[in-house]
Amino acid sequence: MSKKALFIIPPERFNEDELFKPKEALEQAGVTVTLASTKTGEIIGDYNGKATAVLVFTDAVLADYDVVSVIGGSGTNDYLWNNADLQALLKQTHEQKKLLAGICAGSVAVAQTGLLSGRTATCYPVDVQKDQLQSHQAEYVAQHVVAHSDIITADGPDGAQDFGAALVKALQ
Repeated sequence: MSKKALFIIPPERFNEDELFKPKEALEQAGVTVTLASTKTGEIIGDYNGKATAVLVFTDAVLADYDVVSVIGGSGTNDYLWNNADLQALLKQTHEQKKLLAGICAGSVAVAQTGLLSGRTATCYPVDVQKDQLQSHQAEYVAQHVVAHSDIITADGPDGAQDFGAALVKALQ
């Protein structure tokens, strides 16, 4: 599979499971995964894991990717929620008929675009995230993954493996 994925992570405090498990699933299926953030270089996760963002997400050329996914972690709330540049990129992704995805706090970033309005979605099961989904007219459901044909959301570390599998399936 010669597909490409863009994973957007916060500039600090991404969740390691939410990044590494779906990334591994995609790479094992032959998908090239590019990491992007608000800055380039080494980024430290919630549990001191390391990842390297090779691209500032605002410089991404959407035509190069088949899926754009927002990864969660405690930094996602601080840096990617209510980020106008990210919301514009996610809306463009959807307009260009690319697969859009979010896991944990990343699901909230997707919901904030309004693209989940009237749909079911999932996120990490804490009130601050569930409230965000509901305030953007998405119906929260307690399950690991909610896969629509164009948008996939996942609940967090416990669903990271299933999230990776859902992304692989959607790209086939």
